[in-house]
Amino acid sequence: MEETKLSVELNKTLIYIRNLDNCPPSYLNDPSRKEFFEIVWLKNENALHTVKGDELLKGDWIYLIPPYRVHQLNKAGKKGILLSFKRDILDDDVKEFLLDVFKIFNIQGEFSCLQISDETAEQLGKVYQLLEEEYQRENNSLVIIKALLKVFLLQLVRIKEHNFTVQDINQKRVYEFMVLLEMNYQQVRNTDFYAGKLGISSKRLNQILKEKLDKTGMQLIHDRIILEAKRQIIHSENTIKEISYDLGFTDRPYFSRFFKQHTGLSPEQFQNEAKAHIVTKFNTLF
Repeated sequence: MEETKLSVELNKTLIYIRNLDNCPPSYLNDPSRKEFFEIVWLKNENALHTVKGDELLKGDWIYLIPPYRVHQLNKAGKKGILLSFKRDILDDDVKEFLLDVFKIFNIQGEFSCLQISDETAEQLGKVYQLLEEEYQRENNSLVIIKALLKVFLLQLVRIKEHNFTVQDINQKRVYEFMVLLEMNYQQVRNTDFYAGKLGISSKRLNQILKEKLDKTGMQLIHDRIILEAKRQIIHSENTIKEISYDLGFTDRPYFSRFFKQHTGLSPEQFQNEAKAHIVTKFNTLF
């Protein structure tokens, strides 16, 4: 019953908040989880990733995990909070703010991490407390929750970037490209389509992406395909052959060559390494 209830909650909600010691184990396996941005704030705990070799440093760590990314996170026994939200809760806001959110969550990577001081943790905690109190109210207000979430995220932007980024038209185009890519990468894998949607040439789109992200449109498309392939290899029950077809590869050997070209590993090697990592380092991110 608990797993069914959780699945319904994630499927129908825009935001999900829990203390880590009260986070249902089924959360990790809920299929709707992939649609959420996740903020994991560990309090006076060791880092979940390797820091300076194998050394684990104790303190306050904030992990920013973007949607659809590959990560295995066992939070058992950890002190802290989990704050998950869908992009839809931010869609009514200005593009400048959304692009800042995309940047701090390292939208083209696996996750980003901040170690914060006691003073910063206290300041951020005041905003979080207001957000959690409103979230827990029986008749809570989505308007207030959205406003407090924005303040919380802006605080994180300030922590990570130290100052707010001045946006320009090309940064807005990067955001629009990323949204289009998220919606269409499995069906459309050429830059002409995305450039056409943005009303610019493919050459201009690539110039903008190289300037802002240091990658071409095709490189970003390939990155997105690889990230989804990794996610499915780790989290789905499908075979490598089924995953390759699901990602639009009609030839399984071609998918294997494509995957190895971009990761240095065959799909099977990556799968074995991921399994070994999860078994031996179950409290770390992969």
